[in-house]
Amino acid sequence: MNKSRTNTPPRKRLFITLMGITCLILVGVIFLAWWIPNRGLANIHPGLPNIVGIVMAVLSGAAILGTGLLVLTTALGKDIFFTRFMRLVVIKFLLPVIELVGRALGLDKDGIRQSFIAMNNSLVISQRQRVRPDRILVLLPHCIQLFDCEIKVTGDVHKCVQCGRCDIKGLVDIGRKYHIDISVATGGTLARKVIVEKRPKLVLAVACERDLTSGIKDCYPLPVIGILNDRPFGPCFNTTVDAAKIDEALSRVILLEEPAAS
Repeated sequence: MNKSRTNTPPRKRLFITLMGITCLILVGVIFLAWWIPNRGLANIHPGLPNIVGIVMAVLSGAAILGTGLLVLTTALGKDIFFTRFMRLVVIKFLLPVIELVGRALGLDKDGIRQSFIAMNNSLVISQRQRVRPDRILVLLPHCIQLFDCEIKVTGDVHKCVQCGRCDIKGLVDIGRKYHIDISVATGGTLARKVIVEKRPKLVLAVACERDLTSGIKDCYPLPVIGILNDRPFGPCFNTTVDAAKIDEALSRVILLEEPAAS
C-alpha cells in the first residue's frame, strides 16, 4: 500500500515564511537595481539618483506593506484591505516566485502547494462572503468513487446508491443538507467546462495539491476553497476525503435562508 499523503492538515506558516523570504529578496533586488547604476545616473542628471531612489523605496515599501497585510489578514481571519487584489498578487505573481525559492531551499513542492492552498482558503474565508446555496458548486475528482463500482457518478452524483463503501455517500448527504450542486469531474478540462456551464459564485474543490493549485490559479477571480484528498493507495485511485471538512467549510460561506415569520 502506497500512502502518498498523511492526514496532517496543511499549514499556512510555510507559505508565510517563504513569502517573507521572497519579500526580502525582492527588496534586495530593488536596492541593487538602484545602487549599481547610481553613479551612471548621476552623470545623466545630478538629481536622477534621488528620483530613482524614491521610486525604489516606494516599491520596497509596497512589497513590505503587502506582505504585512497578507500576514495580518491570515492571522486575524478578517478582510482588512484589498483582500481580492492580494489574492491576485499571491496567485499570479508570488506563487511562482515562492515555488522557485522553495526549490532553491530544497523544500518539497507539494508541501509548498499545501501551504498555498491553506493561505488561499484563509483569504477567501476572510472576505466573509455569504453565497446562496444555488450559487455554490462542489467539484469532486472521479477517483473519490471506488474504482470497481459499477455505477459511475460522473455527471450525476445522485446516481449513487448510497452503499457507503466510498465517501460519495457522505458527500451526497451534504449536498442534500445544503441544497447545493455537486459535480464529479474526470479531469481539469471537464472541471473548467462544468464551471463555465454552471457559473457559480464560489467553488469548493476536492483534489490533490497539483490540481487544486492549478485550479485556483485558472479560476481567479472566482473564489475557490480547496480541500485536499487523502490517497492511501496512491494518486488517482480510491482516494478519500473527510466529509466533515467540506461541511465545515460550507458552513462558513453558505447563506442560509432565514425562516419565514409566522
